[in-house]
Amino acid sequence: MSVKTHQEEIMIYCDPSSSVSKKTVAFAATVSKHVRPVDYFKIPLTPTLMKGLLKQLNLRPKDIMNRAHPFYQENIAGRDFDNVGWLNILIRNPQILKGPIAVRGQKAVLCDNPTNILQL
Repeated sequence: MSVKTHQEEIMIYCDPSSSVSKKTVAFAATVSKHVRPVDYFKIPLTPTLMKGLLKQLNLRPKDIMNRAHPFYQENIAGRDFDNVGWLNILIRNPQILKGPIAVRGQKAVLCDNPTNILQL
């Protein structure tokens, strides 16, 4: 299953309090009038949703984790998990994402830089 949005809408899964998320949402607003930020702390990422996003990104769960994040360093660094384990870590700890995930139509992009929105 992939996540789909209307071709004009950009949905951004993010932490609205982070500066990268704020900049990404603001930059997306220059590209589309229809930007919908989704706070993944208020609306948790489900396994099905996360699998769909990862498929669209063509990445594995550990590929989109910020290895410099304190939670990652204290709890995950040096350990190995299977794909389900990595997925569960990401779902329970979305703060370790490298950046917001933006979706437009059937395309998704990891926005560790706000201008990555242009890849949509």
